[in-house]
Amino acid sequence: MSDDSTAGSAGTDGNATYGRKAFSRSKSHFADRITADGRDGWPVEAGRYRLVVSRACPWASRALIARRLLGLEDALSLAVTDPIQDDRSWRFTLDPDGRDPVLGIRYLHEAYDAREKDYPGGVSVPAIVDVPSGQLVTNDYQQITLDFTTEWSALHRTGAPDLYPEPLRAEIDEVMDGIYRDVNNGVYRTGFAHEQSEYERACHDVFRRLEQVSQRLADRRYLVGETITEADIRLFTTLVRFDAVYHGHFKCNRYKLSEDPVLWAYARDLYQTPGFGDTVDFDHIKRHYYQVHTGINPTGIVPVGPDLQGWLTPHHREQLGGRPFGDGTPPGALR
Repeated sequence: MSDDSTAGSAGTDGNATYGRKAFSRSKSHFADRITADGRDGWPVEAGRYRLVVSRACPWASRALIARRLLGLEDALSLAVTDPIQDDRSWRFTLDPDGRDPVLGIRYLHEAYDAREKDYPGGVSVPAIVDVPSGQLVTNDYQQITLDFTTEWSALHRTGAPDLYPEPLRAEIDEVMDGIYRDVNNGVYRTGFAHEQSEYERACHDVFRRLEQVSQRLADRRYLVGETITEADIRLFTTLVRFDAVYHGHFKCNRYKLSEDPVLWAYARDLYQTPGFGDTVDFDHIKRHYYQVHTGINPTGIVPVGPDLQGWLTPHHREQLGGRPFGDGTPPGALR
């Protein structure tokens, strides 16, 4: 998710553009990879990089969850932006003096400009910044979490789960592709539609895919295999925002997540799993969407609901079997 227009007439979101034309999402402009062999010039190295996220953003939340599940907290430091942006996009106003204490910058765009002077594009999170140079390394939200699993393995905690097991990668990729197109990105296509027919097509795609996923999860605990994988992380970050934001704000209102017994139980199961719910901040989520997207919500009023207590109710999904972390272990207590 990148800088959202405070004016509400145009802007970008997760390497996406929206305005008076149909919503579109472009590829990440900075697609360098941080790898074990450093082939792009950025070798995996403990303490060298800083992950910048917004807790409001579903794309950044993927990175938060993967970082915690894999135990990369000591190897990769974390910067959290203010959920409310100004015309210069993501800002570090949650930190003392409004500066990130490690990077020393007030706005994430400063790291973009250090990499590419007068960079004209959207400033998106998640972003990984090289601390010594202050330069952005990558904003490739699709690749970052996969590389956390495959390229950063030497820095994983003992007992870290395999979130992208090689024998299942083809199936995981196929499942993630449909979820990305119709659910992760589909809610945005619905919410930022400017024509009735465009909105109806996008909304139809969202719920058609949700129904397929619900059927898939009716007799299995996780999307692929017997353990949590990258596919579950990517679906969860949209589901956890569904009733709070997408149902009303984005008009994805055929029904609520809590009205689908399978998806609601699945989402609660993950929410109650260490590494998932403990990374979620509903206050940041609601204030960002309802106060930044002024083209959709010009009053900036943030709704008081929904009631969040339901997220902690029993889900009974353990009856389907499966082992959340496989042969691994849960992450330790949240710091």
